[in-house]
Amino acid sequence: MRKAELLPWVGLTVRLTAAGIWLFAGITKLADLDGFRAQVDAYQVLPHALVSPFSYGLPLVEVAIGGYLLVGAMVRPTAILACVLMVIFLVAEAQAWARGLSIDCGCFGTTVQTQVGAATILRDIALGVPSALMAWRPARKLSVDARLLGREDAFAPGAGVEPA
Repeated sequence: MRKAELLPWVGLTVRLTAAGIWLFAGITKLADLDGFRAQVDAYQVLPHALVSPFSYGLPLVEVAIGGYLLVGAMVRPTAILACVLMVIFLVAEAQAWARGLSIDCGCFGTTVQTQVGAATILRDIALGVPSALMAWRPARKLSVDARLLGREDAFAPGAGVEPA
């Protein structure tokens, strides 16, 4: 298989990986909303009145991001939103670690418990890479975007180069 034929499939794999990360994160939080609310509260950064709305809304946003990436709808804007959220998560983790808080990161709700620190920050940077790649070069192989926009894949050779 030539490079030109392989790259769209690589892009699809990256997009589906990003979708899987966001779907897993959201669904695990939805499985125990009260536990996730306690994890958010432990960060001590949101006013008390915002802890519950944030805790109950964030998993829905994560599932929506995962769903949009899964079907390939609005890939670039969705991936940009995913990157913004990931930066917010990284800042929250870094400030908690810097303040010496011994708390669970809450990244995957109460399903995967990991104390905030260098390891969680590095892991989340790695988990953000597929979303960052989709923001840079949105993969549209087998996507809603391809059907609506007529663009097959940004990972294809010459992609991102607008015709003169």
